[in-house]
Amino acid sequence: MSEVDIIKVVASIVALIIAIVGHEIMHGYIAYKYGDNTAKMQGRLSINPIKHIDLVGTILVPSMLYIVNAPFLFGWAKPVPVNIHTVIKNGGYNAAIAVALAGITYNLIIATIMATILPLFYPPTSLIGAFFYLVIAQSVMINVVLAVFNLWPIPPLDGSQALNYFAAKHKWYGFVSFYEKIYPYGMIILITVLFIQPLANLFFMPVNWILNLILPS
Repeated sequence: MSEVDIIKVVASIVALIIAIVGHEIMHGYIAYKYGDNTAKMQGRLSINPIKHIDLVGTILVPSMLYIVNAPFLFGWAKPVPVNIHTVIKNGGYNAAIAVALAGITYNLIIATIMATILPLFYPPTSLIGAFFYLVIAQSVMINVVLAVFNLWPIPPLDGSQALNYFAAKHKWYGFVSFYEKIYPYGMIILITVLFIQPLANLFFMPVNWILNLILPS
């Protein structure tokens, strides 16, 4: 592996950690703001990435995507524990929706910030400059992909949680019951979507829309 390849790999890892660890911390932080200290008591509001590593989502999935030369990397960290009943008790279903969407909001904010400063690092004039440029560029892509992925209304992704709380708020109990019934099959549905190329392309289509919106022309 050449020096350039090593820089690319390390930059991608750094960008992925920033995206997925921050995503999970924000769930716990917003829940904490609504009186749920579960994540804080378990030390999961820490920025130490070791506390958030998930064997499959943080290591295996990104490694496989890199090996098969996928067009982008994504993954996930160990979910931050949240007592949603405490959140709803203190802030209602709007608070629960805020907790569910906190990680996605974080990812979109980070992607926008990184996209804004990206031109400042181009063209890179040294290996260190190339490293920072790649971290920023990868951060834009990974954070957008992660935000779009988590918005899918498939359990247990954040989009499905927000939609479920929204339905509960409006007393759409039939919809809530439907989600409860399909929840055990959520991962099967998710894997099916990811492995059927036309479906995956359709679900990831908003990635290009967002990138075209936030990247400098």
